[in-house]
Amino acid sequence: MTRAYVGLGANLGDRERMLRAAVDALAAEEGIEVVSVSTLRETEPVGVGEQPRFLNGAAELETTLTARELLDRLLALEQRFGRVRIPGEHGPRTLDLDLLLYGGEVIDEPGLTVPHPRLHERRFVLEPLAELAPGLVVPGRGDMESLLRGVH
Repeated sequence: MTRAYVGLGANLGDRERMLRAAVDALAAEEGIEVVSVSTLRETEPVGVGEQPRFLNGAAELETTLTARELLDRLLALEQRFGRVRIPGEHGPRTLDLDLLLYGGEVIDEPGLTVPHPRLHERRFVLEPLAELAPGLVVPGRGDMESLLRGVH
């Protein structure tokens, strides 16, 4: 079993209901056990035009899936919940599931980068992670406390 962390986000529709349903759907997937879910927090959109506020959080998983298999399941769930991904666009979304960490692995393959490449720059990702695992160390980036001090 590998411990993985997934970022949760939504800024369209009933955001909380959507995120809770997505976590339930994740838990129902073969090879995935949801260990814990952070508090959900209201956040401002980052680096994109005007759009609704997000509800963000994180989920801690235990999985027998490979990182690629887990990512494929996350993308399939997004699609099932109405997310339409357009390459290069970061518009409003019904559901956003990001693979943040997969064990202590560093993976850089086409379409799969772990740790998530912008994890260390985003308070809305770091705070829920720190809530779930305060002593967590992000490979190549450092510990939660240091990373949180480094973001505005």
